[in-house]
Amino acid sequence: MPDTFGKNALLLSLLLGLGGVQNAGASNATEAALANAHGIPRPAVIAHRGASFDAPESTAAAYTLARDLGADYLEMDLQRSKDGVLFALHDNSLLRTTDVAKKFPQRKDSPASAFTLAELKTLDAGSWFNQAYPDRARPSYVGLPILTLDEIIDIAQGNPQYKPGLYIETKEPRQFPGLEHDLKNKLSERGWLEPVASAEAEGKPLVGQGKGRVMLQTFDKNSLELLQKEMPDTPKILLLWVGEGGMKPSTSVSFADSGEKDKAAYYAKQHPKDKAEFIQWLDFAKANGAIGTGPSAALTHGGDQSYFDLIQPWMNSAAHDRGMLVHVYTLDAPVDFKKAMDAGVDGIFTNRASELLTYYQRPVPQSVNQLLEKNGF
Repeated sequence: MPDTFGKNALLLSLLLGLGGVQNAGASNATEAALANAHGIPRPAVIAHRGASFDAPESTAAAYTLARDLGADYLEMDLQRSKDGVLFALHDNSLLRTTDVAKKFPQRKDSPASAFTLAELKTLDAGSWFNQAYPDRARPSYVGLPILTLDEIIDIAQGNPQYKPGLYIETKEPRQFPGLEHDLKNKLSERGWLEPVASAEAEGKPLVGQGKGRVMLQTFDKNSLELLQKEMPDTPKILLLWVGEGGMKPSTSVSFADSGEKDKAAYYAKQHPKDKAEFIQWLDFAKANGAIGTGPSAALTHGGDQSYFDLIQPWMNSAAHDRGMLVHVYTLDAPVDFKKAMDAGVDGIFTNRASELLTYYQRPVPQSVNQLLEKNGF
């Protein structure tokens, strides 16, 4: 581990040793020092697949809007095409967010990774949004293409005033052996593994310029180990889940057998097996290079983004006691922003970057509609 991280660790140890967690004010100061040491804003605004409430997820419309609103990070799920190009897409399947059934009917059920980049680029990744959300539909969303990591980097660098960082998830990494190495090579090629000059303003990190300009995230323990091996100096987050691929649950009752009408209600009743199970994941994350965790939250009004309540105050305190940050996914409503901040989180994944920025009383330069129009959408 580099000397700079050793010095930061010493500073944080001193802060903790001086009773930094004895009261809320001191605790906030400690977490702020931790975030600052890694070049990460606190609280952080993480634009989940871009400004994906207002524009089709993971498209240029969503990412340019998030950038120009002033979000700290452009978040993405990274996959690799059949011919080896890194691109952003959440689902393993192309059916939900593209017209693959029309363009490639015989292959519509194939994973996205079975298509070459040229084939992926023929797909319409925007029209589905207009059909799903007619109140937010725009003619310009029709035909929006899937984006490569290169193209998203171009967007991140494209506004002289706002330069967000990248928050990159290795999606289904076991499907893509060597993904972590490929990612390192691309980020290195683009100069994103080193901070640029003048990376601070008024003592605060400029996220897209400093040490925290890239955040790496994964649900997969093995991928975390590989990311640490490939990019030991780049901040990492271990995403948290209960059940398959995650923490052992307190009950083995399936959703189908639970009697619950929707998954949000089911998830709200699921918990880690016990406190030790939760702590075990924190300790693994810490031991393998993670500077924080990415837990889920149960949303006040439910919905398909409402999962397990993994941001209980004791859980966040346990992370902070280990010198780790907490970035929660995925919140869109002020009532949930408040709950999460009151519980002690350090950053929020959101589809509604404009709402979260407003909640944090950070000025938004123009309205969502004005910025979309400005960018040709």
